[in-house]
Amino acid sequence: MSLVNTTNENTQNSSNSTKYVIIALVIIIIILVATVGYFALANNSNANADTSSKNPATSQVSSSQGSSGEVSTESVSSSSSPSKSWVNIGSYSGSGSGSQVIDVPAGEIKVELSAYPIKNYATNHLYVSGSNGQSGGVDWGSTSAVETRSDSFSYSSSSSQTFTIDYYETVEWQVNFYRYQ
Repeated sequence: MSLVNTTNENTQNSSNSTKYVIIALVIIIIILVATVGYFALANNSNANADTSSKNPATSQVSSSQGSSGEVSTESVSSSSSPSKSWVNIGSYSGSGSGSQVIDVPAGEIKVELSAYPIKNYATNHLYVSGSNGQSGGVDWGSTSAVETRSDSFSYSSSSSQTFTIDYYETVEWQVNFYRYQ
């Protein structure tokens, strides 16, 4: 065997080894890209499933606006999933003095309210009372601190109820109705 033949064999063996290394690297890269893509698609489909299960259908709370105050009825979810949660079915806010009458649908209902007074008069208040006898509210005495006060209550009813929101001398107030669904 000559020196030239040995050199050609070494070059050929080196060339074959390089090909195998390149092929192995390409296969590893393809596997990594496929794995990352799979997990990215799985996370994206889970996020879409969460979003779609939260907003499949909507219903609204009916309301009639009082002398001053803003009314916003919000869309709510009617999810077919077995897990239930408190869903906002109506949000009402305003300032000053006045009252509003609203209709709340049947079901398990939670009412959260808060208000901030103009001054600490003995008559500042925010009261929410229903035709079913349920009520809650906040008020301030003449020596009370001028601060935000909150209250909440819940009830269950098989029929819709009418609620009155009564507010006097407030800088701002807010009442939220939630239904367990």
